[in-house]
Amino acid sequence: MIIDSVRFGRLEIPDDKVITMQRPILGFEHLAQFCLIQREEMAPFHWLHSTKDPSVAFIVLNPAIFFEDYRIEVNPKEIAELEIDDLKSVETYAIVTVPEDPKETSVNLQGPILINTENGFAKQLVLVNSDYRVKHLIADELAFDDVAITPEQELVEI
Repeated sequence: MIIDSVRFGRLEIPDDKVITMQRPILGFEHLAQFCLIQREEMAPFHWLHSTKDPSVAFIVLNPAIFFEDYRIEVNPKEIAELEIDDLKSVETYAIVTVPEDPKETSVNLQGPILINTENGFAKQLVLVNSDYRVKHLIADELAFDDVAITPEQELVEI
């Protein structure tokens, strides 16, 4: 599949790397297909990019990288909707917000995105009755000097 991207130009994405949202990202219900773009220079951050809208791409990361104790409970219905046979095939991502001041970079731990890497099915969960919020500051979890992110990186055109 060929997708156009405001940030990355024209990209070829293998069909087996297309992610289909079984439950859409809140506020983006009109977008059902995405791909995960991994750039070495952005690690541990990735882009969850719409395959239909060239301007929609979310910075995401595995929340366990900065929040070691991050745990979510997934009910059997959600496991069935994603057709999960092996929990090892599930990757968890959280949407990152990078404001003008990078020390205010936050992660939405209340709305994780689960991706079944075996079939490409995904969904955003909304965790209720949890201590997780939509805005957890990364800087609160570690010495900010260890975080390799600057506003320039966020705005770089590749």
